[in-house]
This record gives sequence, C-alpha cells and structure tokens, in this order.
Amino acid sequence: MRGALLIAGTTSDAGKSVVVAGLCRMLARRGVRVAPFKAQNMSNNSVVTLDGGEIGRAQALQARACGLEPSVRFNPVLLKPGSDRRSQLVVRGRAVDTVGAKDYFRHRQVLRGIVAEELASLRAEFDVVICEGAGSPAEINLRATDLANMGLARAVDLPVLLVGDIDRGGVLAHLFGTVAILEPEDQQLISGFIVNKFRGDVELLRPGLDQLTELTGRPTLGVLPFAEDLWIDAEDSLGTVADAPVGRSRPPLGRDWLTVAAIRLPRISNSTDVEALACEPGVSVRWADDPSRLAGADLVILPGSKATVSDLEWLRRTGIADALTARAAAGSPILGICGGYQMLARSITDRVESTAGTVPGLGLLDLDIEFADPKVLRRASGRALGGADLPVHGYEIHHGRVTRNADHPWLELEGRPEGSVRQGIWGTHLHGALESDEFRRAWLGEVAAQAGRTDFVVAEDVSVADVRAAQLDLLADLMEKHLDLEPLERLITHGAPADLPVLTVGR
Repeated sequence: MRGALLIAGTTSDAGKSVVVAGLCRMLARRGVRVAPFKAQNMSNNSVVTLDGGEIGRAQALQARACGLEPSVRFNPVLLKPGSDRRSQLVVRGRAVDTVGAKDYFRHRQVLRGIVAEELASLRAEFDVVICEGAGSPAEINLRATDLANMGLARAVDLPVLLVGDIDRGGVLAHLFGTVAILEPEDQQLISGFIVNKFRGDVELLRPGLDQLTELTGRPTLGVLPFAEDLWIDAEDSLGTVADAPVGRSRPPLGRDWLTVAAIRLPRISNSTDVEALACEPGVSVRWADDPSRLAGADLVILPGSKATVSDLEWLRRTGIADALTARAAAGSPILGICGGYQMLARSITDRVESTAGTVPGLGLLDLDIEFADPKVLRRASGRALGGADLPVHGYEIHHGRVTRNADHPWLELEGRPEGSVRQGIWGTHLHGALESDEFRRAWLGEVAAQAGRTDFVVAEDVSVADVRAAQLDLLADLMEKHLDLEPLERLITHGAPADLPVLTVGR
C-alpha cells in the first residue's frame, strides 16, 4: 500500500485526531510504514520534539501510534492562541511571529510552500501518510488561506474522508451540508464519511446513512461507537470542560480517595499534564473554574497558560486567587506547572507576551519571573531533590525565566536546579514530569500525607506509557472492527473516485 489520505471533520473536536491516530496505529500494526501529518494546527497543547522544535500534542501522539518519535515535519505550522484575536505563529517548530487574521494572510504563500515541501518529503519516505484537517473545511470564509483542509487536498490531489460527531446531534445534516457548501472542485475530493461517537443500535441509523449516500453519492465507511474508556491526550481546550472529570476514575487501593482540582484557565496550555494523575487508582481529577470547587480538593493544580498575566488577573477576578492563598495558609497542597508556576511567584515582569511590565504574582512561592526571548524549548531529564532522588523527565516550553528563587529547588535537570518547594506548594516549568512513574508515585505519597489522606495507597505498577499505548491499541481495534477497510485502502492507494457527483443545493 502506498498513498495518502486526508481526514477532515464537520466541526472542531469531531474526532479527526483520534481517527488519524487509530488509522496510524492500525496500519503500523500491519507492517505499513506510516506517518501522520497536520499542515496547520491551532492548539496550546504542544510538545518539544527531538529536533528541538514544538508541535501540537495530537501529532506527537499520532507519531507514537506509528512507532515514531515526534518531529516538526509532522506539524510544520502551529498557531498558539494568546487572546481571541492574536496567536503565536510557530513554523517548523520555532516561533516566528505573533499574528492576527489579517497578518496571517500575508504569510500564506510562504507557509503553503513549507507545507507542500514537508508533505512531499514524508510521502517519499513513508508508504502512507495520514493527514489531519483543521476545524472544518466548510469555513468558506477562510478558504483562500486554507492550508490544512481542501487547500491541501486540492494542492496534492488527496482523497478526503469527512468525520462527524453524532453525539453532538445533527450529524447527517453536518455531513451533507459540509459537502454541499464547498465549491465543485473541492467536493470532488470528498470521498466518504465516518460517523463518530455513536451510542446504541447502528441498524437504527442505517436508513439515514443510506439516504445520505443517495443524496451525496458518497458512502459511509464506518460508524465508530462511543468508547467510554478512550480519554487520554485531549487535542485542545474543548477537552477541558469545567466540572468534567479527567479520565475514568478507578477505585482506591486503600480506603481514601485523593481528589484533585485542576484549574481550567481561560488560556490553558498543556492541559494534558494532569492526565498522568488520572491514570492512578483512587485519584479523582476534575476541572474547576470556580473557587467553591477548590474547597474540598486534596490537591489543586495550576496548569500552564499561553497568557500568564491575563490568566492571573482572571484568578483574582473569580476569587480563585483568594482561595489559593487560603489553601497555602492552611498547608493544603498546590502544584503549579509552567505558567501556573509563574503565577505563584512574588512578581512577574512581562514585556514579551502581554507587555504588561511588572505585576504582582500570588506570592505563594518566593521567586521572581521575567519573560524574555527566545522561547525556551528543550527536552530535559534529571532527578528529584530531597529524600526521593528519583529520575524525572519532560520538556520545557516557556518565555518566563526565574530571576530569583529563595525557596528550595524541587528538581535537578542536567545539573541545574529547577522548580520550587515550600510547605506543601510545588512548582516547576517542566511539562510531563508526572509521567515519570517512580517520581509520580513518591510525590503522590507526599501529597496524600500533606492532605491527611493516611489511608490512600499509591499503586506500584501504573505506567503512563503503557496506558497511552493501550489507548492507541483501543483506537486501532475500533478502526479494525468498525471501518470498511477495503474501500479505505482503495482510497489511500488510488485516490478519490473520478465520478463523485457535485451537489448543487443553493447554487
């Protein structure tokens, strides 16, 4: 099998990322040399690659599904929103500009060439490349600058499968309408549909799918069931809903649960840091955007932010800042990661992201932060300081630097001190640290003791890497069982059928 395929979606969060990951895993298990590709992503969930760049976390997971290390080749253009109107533009892993919609328009020709070059390189190296679209191809107001949907498909003649989320309702209209609104040349690459997150008896849906085929001339290649156990590695902020649980809580090994409230910041980034805790039995993790949700939690986590100063002001406006101060006074555990760590400082000087100058932090840790260029992008490994002395690894993505730290460092990374510890408050710039299994277990024991959960028992055998691998295999199993693989393979190998009809509704 040789070729490529684009997975587009009727909406954001329709299931494009998980379908791509599942297809990649399924093909890799069959011995196919496969790679993922997302020309342009918009997400604040990112990772640092081996080549020292930055890509969307979904593409890193898809790379793992293929048995590959994450690379900037798999996501050459990344937009990281810092406000409703401005985003940081990351090209081939490096931040090159901060842009609004009109600014982005002037970059389009250069970016189009970069995208085409990277995709051509991957197609020459791998048997199959599974591409992921962005948002929806039906955003016709953005068609002229589109790099990831029909703009990419038309440029290199990619067959397109359209994914719709039936759990949202109206999926048949979404699928039909997405095709109908496209210009004829784009329509002729939309080769079929996948229905995602179906609950119940698929035979009840069958008449609707048959009518959809009659109306569009395109088959539905599969109906993927809603999978309760599928949860790890959310693509973006749509996966972090206030009051929603993270993962599927398992019963505790002892008599006590450990409850975690992760603060759902408006510009949250790398929200996936908390997922490692949700893998543990007896640990219940929920998103919170209200101070009342912090009151009964054993641990509160301040995650990363793409707009640290703005999100700090939000903490004060909502009353969460006061709740955190009260927790610190009572000795109740708090963890800050990256932007959340910076918010715990005495002061933040930012002339890079917000240009706000110097503003007071929460003052719960005795350190000062100053933002500077260039952005720190690095993988790092080291050990925990103190009694545990256990290995830890992760990656850093931040402009903020610690200019003064009067607290004890938490970690040592490649010979340098990192992070802070003070009376039940921990902070670090290191993303992914909690995926280090021995380190996480020892730290959870400290948190439970600090919170007075004496009958909480830390599991000895949880591996986050194994949980993530099991999730990928679950995805591949769903693809194997519920997709019509023969026409799927024909699309990859031979491209879109030549006789696909053009819908003329409203034309």
